[in-house]
Amino acid sequence: MRTGSFEPGEKTLLIDPKGRKYLVTLRPHDKFSTHLGTIPHSEIIGREEGVALRSSGGATFIAFRPTFAEYSLKMKRGAQILYPKDVATVLVWGDLFPGATVVEGGGGSGALTIALLQAVGEKGQVITYEVREDFLRQARANVETFLGKVPHWVTKLKDIYEGIEEASVDRVVLDLPEGWRAVTHAAEVLRPGGLLLAFFPTVPQLQAMATAIEQEPRLRLQEVFEVVHRPWRIQGPSVRPEHRMVAHTGFFMLARRLTASS
Repeated sequence: MRTGSFEPGEKTLLIDPKGRKYLVTLRPHDKFSTHLGTIPHSEIIGREEGVALRSSGGATFIAFRPTFAEYSLKMKRGAQILYPKDVATVLVWGDLFPGATVVEGGGGSGALTIALLQAVGEKGQVITYEVREDFLRQARANVETFLGKVPHWVTKLKDIYEGIEEASVDRVVLDLPEGWRAVTHAAEVLRPGGLLLAFFPTVPQLQAMATAIEQEPRLRLQEVFEVVHRPWRIQGPSVRPEHRMVAHTGFFMLARRLTASS
């Protein structure tokens, strides 16, 4: 559910007077409690987004449905998630489009998977390879909590380093410690013009990936970069950067599949 009145069982984001955010699962007989007081869930269920709610301690909270960025930062994690700025970069630089077939290497906690599924739509398909059953189980729970049942998502408890079973896919997205071990497999299954996008937090990983791509004649390295997100605070005439920012999280590497005659 992404529109309409709040319903039992769905996630709601409560924002306190200082902008702190709390992700709450609505249950008719439960209460949301903080040092600022309590709010019965029954006062939220059936109301519209943006409603102001007063806690028992007199504080005003605003209730919204969480955006994907907010949900991904608050959801339960198995593995470390990609930050929203990095997920957004995957979608744009990876040129994800409705109807695309995408192989995802590493399911993690499901944050990137949610974005990929929304981007390719019901006519597309996302195939996720994950070697750890606990990560895959957590990813399934997070994806289905946000999107519900997703028929165009295929999960495989398999090691992508050992091969990719699909053929002629549009995109391969890797968020793995040793993504270079999947380069040959990606080259085999990507259609001509298809994109390989990989994410790594460290320079040695980046160097190993670059070497693997340079040694793969079916791929051409396109771009290597990182993305920094710097929020600002605006309070009347006081306008300045926040004291905290999400700076380096990782590097992106983009490669493209050549035709057989290249």
